[in-house]
Amino acid sequence: MIHRNIPDSWGQNSYHNDPTLSQLLDLYLPTALRQHLEHHFNEMGALAGGELETLAIEADKHPPELALRSRNGTERQQILKHPAYQRLEAYAYGQFGLAAMSHRGGVLGWSEPMPPVVKYALTYLFVQAEFGLCCPLSMTDALTRTLRKFGDDALVNRYLEALTSQDMDLAYQGAMFMTEQDAGSDVGAITTEARQEDGKWRLYGDKWFCSNPDAALAMVLARPEQGERGTRGLTLFLLPRYLENGDLNHYRIVRLKDKLGTRSMASGEILLEGAEAYVVGEPGQGFKQMTDMINMSRLSNGVRSAGLMRRSLNEALFIARHRQAFSSQLIDLPLMQRQLSKMMLTAEQGRTMVFHTAECLRRADAGDAQSAKLLRILTPMIKFRTTRDARKVAGDGMEVRGGCGYIEEWSDARVLRDAHLGSIWEGTSNIVALDVFRAVRREQTLPVLADYLHQQLQASALEEHERHLLQVLLDKAVASANALAEDPACEHDARRIASGLYHITSAILMAWEASRITGDRRRLALAWLVVHHKLLPPDPLSVSRASPEALATLLSETPMTDEQVAAVVNTQALARSHGLEVGHG
Repeated sequence: MIHRNIPDSWGQNSYHNDPTLSQLLDLYLPTALRQHLEHHFNEMGALAGGELETLAIEADKHPPELALRSRNGTERQQILKHPAYQRLEAYAYGQFGLAAMSHRGGVLGWSEPMPPVVKYALTYLFVQAEFGLCCPLSMTDALTRTLRKFGDDALVNRYLEALTSQDMDLAYQGAMFMTEQDAGSDVGAITTEARQEDGKWRLYGDKWFCSNPDAALAMVLARPEQGERGTRGLTLFLLPRYLENGDLNHYRIVRLKDKLGTRSMASGEILLEGAEAYVVGEPGQGFKQMTDMINMSRLSNGVRSAGLMRRSLNEALFIARHRQAFSSQLIDLPLMQRQLSKMMLTAEQGRTMVFHTAECLRRADAGDAQSAKLLRILTPMIKFRTTRDARKVAGDGMEVRGGCGYIEEWSDARVLRDAHLGSIWEGTSNIVALDVFRAVRREQTLPVLADYLHQQLQASALEEHERHLLQVLLDKAVASANALAEDPACEHDARRIASGLYHITSAILMAWEASRITGDRRRLALAWLVVHHKLLPPDPLSVSRASPEALATLLSETPMTDEQVAAVVNTQALARSHGLEVGHG
């Protein structure tokens, strides 16, 4: 809808408006499952562009409230959620079964559990309308995975059905209570204590930041009495909200946080006062076990950031295509083309990284050792880079809309606030960048990543000088990452080198995708734009000529030929700028 030069995209189908998503689903999903799910992706896309967006705006305006007591003084400890948020829950947990589909068959009419790409692709669409709910959704999914992986059979059998139910009257939600005032990123400083009393484990302590604090089940790290200091002394516990007799467990929600973003979803402070809990996995190995849940949350965080970038790009493209200024459509103005193409490039990097890593997750869970190591290094890379990129892309999207973007009745302010969450939760940027190199140093993941990317490079349809250039950049990134992992004095460069690894990985994977998408080389153009703008050193004082026609083709999101790709980026010139001899391949 356009009224007096003010474009409004409400009602657009987020799936239909994103042709690349369909291409990538064809690439990453088995044909039968892909065809079966087409209707569901269409439905989610229509909802995300319409009803879910309206519900998200309402839920953001009406944050949850904590009711500590009933009117006659009875302890209540209930979080009151706005009906709009509850309707969002019904779509996510109920109709689409996003928290259940990885753990059982029967969701969306498919007899087997879904591969991770399905869950993340649907979440990618859902988050373009609503971000806040995706945090509890992810924690429920990750808690279920961790419980099934490490919990004893009795514990799993007691709770699995409720955790994977699509009946909103029966479904359990999950949470993760880890952060403390004394121990934020420094998990080894946790002071919450676990004591055995009358044959039961009871937890005592103060958890400082607990999202979804009224969840039916939460994973909690605590230190048993006389437990070893540091992370080695921690044990993982499953904390139920209600005891077997129906009474509230012995912990209180002290207050809810007044947050910058994710206002629709409750986050609070928890005081554990002898709360009954169950040991999950091997005592003293809690941090290692909790890491599995954290890594799943980090990957989900990356998916959400990629989805937010796509939402911002969708809005910016719609505005640019339908708003006029200076006797032109915005999208025809060179500087706007440049801004939009940079947004698109960053958003597409994030999408390739999360989809490819989701496929690695599937293979890792099936027992593939190479994929398990890939997952270990790709996950922190994604969490570090996509979450930071989402803040920039969301800000640029607000700017494309102009003054209206700063007004709360539009989506931009909410998206920008929510985008800032990703780089803080489940590890700040510094922590996660350092974790990339912890994976390199302790688990020898870098040779596996280098070999894998070399294989993908060899399998890509490239000219010989193009393949050589990407290999040179890969070798340089690997050498720098190895040097940093081996020398603590280089730690100050962790973010820069982690970014470089992310960029070369995304460029090679997009080139690989391009070789498997029939009749469209757009992703190859994007791969070369990554090289040109994010991997090769720029001259800040140089003036370059751009091809408006080539950028217009890129921004139209229509299929591109090799000739059109060459008009976007001259790969021979790129190779020469890197001091390489080039031939014709």
